[in-house]
Amino acid sequence: MGRRGAARQAVTACVLAAVALGAGTACTSGSASPAASPGTAPGTAAGGSGVALPARALLSPGCSAATATGVALGSAGTASVQTGNPFGVAATPDGRWGFAVSSATGSVEVLRLGDGTASAPTVTKVRSISLPAPLGPDATGAAVTPDGKYLLVAGGSGALVISVARAEAGTAGAVLGSLTSPARAGSAGAAGGAIEVAVSPDSRFAFVTLEYADEAVVFNLAESLTNGFGTSGYVGAIPLGQATVGMAVSPDGRWLYATSEVAASGQQPVGLGSPGGCSGTVPGAQAGEPPGTLSVIDLRQAETDPGQSVTATVDAGYQPVRVVTAADGTQVWVTARASDDVLCFAASRLASDPAHALVAVVRVGSEPVGLAAVRDGTLLVVADSNRFSASGQNSALSVVSVPAALAGRPAILGDLTTGLFPRDMAVSPDGTLLVADYSAGRVQAIATAALPAAG
Repeated sequence: MGRRGAARQAVTACVLAAVALGAGTACTSGSASPAASPGTAPGTAAGGSGVALPARALLSPGCSAATATGVALGSAGTASVQTGNPFGVAATPDGRWGFAVSSATGSVEVLRLGDGTASAPTVTKVRSISLPAPLGPDATGAAVTPDGKYLLVAGGSGALVISVARAEAGTAGAVLGSLTSPARAGSAGAAGGAIEVAVSPDSRFAFVTLEYADEAVVFNLAESLTNGFGTSGYVGAIPLGQATVGMAVSPDGRWLYATSEVAASGQQPVGLGSPGGCSGTVPGAQAGEPPGTLSVIDLRQAETDPGQSVTATVDAGYQPVRVVTAADGTQVWVTARASDDVLCFAASRLASDPAHALVAVVRVGSEPVGLAAVRDGTLLVVADSNRFSASGQNSALSVVSVPAALAGRPAILGDLTTGLFPRDMAVSPDGTLLVADYSAGRVQAIATAALPAAG
């Protein structure tokens, strides 16, 4: 189930079909069941992309090996640079710099970015920063604080803190210290399996998902910077589901969203879920595996009382692994890797009526992982990782029209060429999309201005 494990064996045919509202032009296997009837959730909300969020509530998709493809878009508007198996990527708020975390080399690659509004962007590797053991070889996700001062790199049971100014200038001492959960202090390597990191809008608090501990840990970053690193800024842990992975902060700083690949027994997720568990030959899934979850966390409460900060947990398909917000935070999008789908939740309903919050499900390519909202939230780019090498499938980047998805129309505009196992994504303010092609050992820079219009 984890990011470092080998593909798990699946032993019987998958009998659960996924909702494929807005699917693309070609499904390679499987079938789709009808969506729930429109109108089961009250009201609409502004979608932020020219289309109101629909009033319908949908079934959460089942386990599936079916995929959808679009027309080939080639690699127009794309540049790339070789790096050592990049896991996480991040961009600075000024759009001039990017960072790629290489777990293979235990380093952060510093990248100079060109103009993402141009049809031919540029990305250049400037230098590498070695990360200290034992966290370096276990480094994974990355985020730059909103004030642009620090790069946080997830690893072990917390995160490394790096000075952005020193990283850009190449001066010594760029790695300032580490944030560590006291429950795992002194443990080597992947004790907690830190995988993603997020930061509060005021840059004062950091949140790190621990995949192997089924929780997200909270750190007072401002306190650590003042009083020293290690466990000094540790606040506590947010209890989540099994294999906690993705995180996103709402633009207003009110909510933190987190995905877990499998629901924990105490989570009791709500929603209109497909019955049964995964029971077929779906790559990377186990027979009988239950669906995963999206948790809605009160961010301000998480800063003071993280153990009581989860306000809602919803069914989010099978193996949900990444989450982003879009359209000024009114939409919350999740990739469900073992459903081959991307899901849209109405943010307002996640807070007020979570059982009826799922408003769109789009079938994409094989085993989607990373995703990014671009072009003012009118497009989604989804990393079809094919990480378990499904028969007859390839890695690609699906470009999804958000208005079409919300309207229930075919939504895939096309597929961009990518390297093997595209994993994480980051968007620069100028529109450059960074994609970590993990198995290809490279980072792509894509000019989102060159992508097709949503239509």
